[in-house]
Amino acid sequence: MASQREIFDVSGPLHLLNSFDWRNTFHRRSVAACLVQGVYVLEKDRQRGSNGHEHQTHASPWWERFHFQLNHVLVDDSDLSFFGAIYELKYAHPFFYQSSPLPPRYVIAFRGTISRSLTRSEDMRLNLKCVFDNLEQSPRFRTAFEAISKAVANVGARSVWLAGHSLGASFAMLAGRNMAKSRSQLETYLFNPPFISVPLEKMIQNQMLKHGVRIAGSLVTAGIATAMKGRNKGPEEDPFVVLSEWMPNMFVNPSDPICAEYIGYFQHRDKMERMGVGKIERIATKYSIGSLVSGAIGRDSEPVHLLPTAYLTVNLSSCEDFKQAHGIHQWWQPHFQWQSKLYKFK
Repeated sequence: MASQREIFDVSGPLHLLNSFDWRNTFHRRSVAACLVQGVYVLEKDRQRGSNGHEHQTHASPWWERFHFQLNHVLVDDSDLSFFGAIYELKYAHPFFYQSSPLPPRYVIAFRGTISRSLTRSEDMRLNLKCVFDNLEQSPRFRTAFEAISKAVANVGARSVWLAGHSLGASFAMLAGRNMAKSRSQLETYLFNPPFISVPLEKMIQNQMLKHGVRIAGSLVTAGIATAMKGRNKGPEEDPFVVLSEWMPNMFVNPSDPICAEYIGYFQHRDKMERMGVGKIERIATKYSIGSLVSGAIGRDSEPVHLLPTAYLTVNLSSCEDFKQAHGIHQWWQPHFQWQSKLYKFK
């Protein structure tokens, strides 16, 4: 039986239906989150049908209420689960095409982990691939990236959005990075993306101690990176510099240990600049210890969770538990406890 959180008329952003505005950043974020939720419910509908428990489906209102149609479902060949969807916008008022930002033509959305027997094994295996920065080698990512590349080739990068939650945000981030390296910058929505590191933001409450640990980490990382990269590439060849023009929208909750470290990651860069040691941090921010270790043994590994630029939105409202702090539903809730800032690599 479907939970109330899967039913749009119970848990969806009904407050937007009569006043939706494509120029409004909160509305754009809300519809991106709803389309991700649509993928979750698609897969849960599939699982209920395969078990013979329920024939009624609940997914379609999550996109139809915003005038999208389901163009294509992305299926994982390993477990036959629905992990993504390509949505096509069928109608937006002509007024919204007269000025930027324009509505999308396609939105390609990815769900995160579903802890049910039919999906748990493959989803957890992919989570481990995230930790070891080899998600790009998975069949699921290759299927996703092929679909994204086709959509961009058909309608252009300006008309394609990416969106994902948790594990799905890792897929969207990796795909967006790869597209940005080829100078195709897609509007991207990353909800609760995993930050592969020790979660200092949650572990250390003392601000001075936390700042000291971050400074020490930056000095060590920058020192090792400088020693290993004695013959650095020029700025025009540096993938981090190339990526800096891509500005994904990132949404994190400080009570969520999976993504909270992005808050410290970006704020620390600003603090190092104010301290006059921004040059050190501009080196350290590109590398993780894991990527440096891989480089030391001859296996260059780019830490895909580290971003030069992002428009970071933090949900400052209180959360009852981890499930709420990590959930997709929070990103269309109508409150005003948001803190947003653009962080750009210089």
